[in-house]
Amino acid sequence: MFQIEWRPQFALIAVAMADAAAPTIKVVTTNRKAQFRFEILQIVEAGLVLVGTEVKSLRDGKCNLSEGYARIENGEAWLIGVHIPEYSQGNRFNHDPTRKRKLLLSKRQIRHLGADTQQEGLTLVPLRLYFKGKVAKVELGLARGKKLYDKRAAIEKRETDRRLRRAVHRRR
Repeated sequence: MFQIEWRPQFALIAVAMADAAAPTIKVVTTNRKAQFRFEILQIVEAGLVLVGTEVKSLRDGKCNLSEGYARIENGEAWLIGVHIPEYSQGNRFNHDPTRKRKLLLSKRQIRHLGADTQQEGLTLVPLRLYFKGKVAKVELGLARGKKLYDKRAAIEKRETDRRLRRAVHRRR
């Protein structure tokens, strides 16, 4: 016969190991206008093919996603229009700030997104760019453009929420 005994120090080690295994996420930039301009139907995470000076510029927190979009061309996914400025300490081999960047997706994901973007009015919009561990990732949203009246409704809802928060704060 054997006896089971509880040793709490091993439970703490298991929790610490689980925390160490999860990669840390450092958000570089988000596309805040995308939530306002588009109705996001689906979200996909994709890797990015970058050159060294682009990675260093992203680690400095410099990037602009507002004019960016993704496109499926010849069975490959490309990120177009995203502005990553030149690295300040870079030399003559610095990168072009608005070049096309290849997205790393599986063939099945590319086929699925390609079929979805062929539909009327759907596009791929970058929502945020971040580092997951040491790897740069971009979060793409399959989106449909909002109409003007949808945007007005969003503005009205935001203003109403703001007024309610102010009223609750004054009551306290």
